[in-house]
Amino acid sequence: MSFYAQSRPHADRVFSGFQTLTFGAFFAGLRSWNDARVTRRELNALTDRELQDIGLTRADIDHVALMGR
Repeated sequence: MSFYAQSRPHADRVFSGFQTLTFGAFFAGLRSWNDARVTRRELNALTDRELQDIGLTRADIDHVALMGR
């Protein structure tokens, strides 16, 4: 019982962020994740020459996929 009493405040802090998560925010995050995944896949399929033509390197792919250009 003492474990529950000691761990409850920590669990309350961890799960408190989920109370404000709406379905719209959840699906927006899911869509953003999927867009980044597709962008990353498409850019990785390009050759180094094609990436150079659009002003990117392989090291830029993750940043572009997450933040845009």
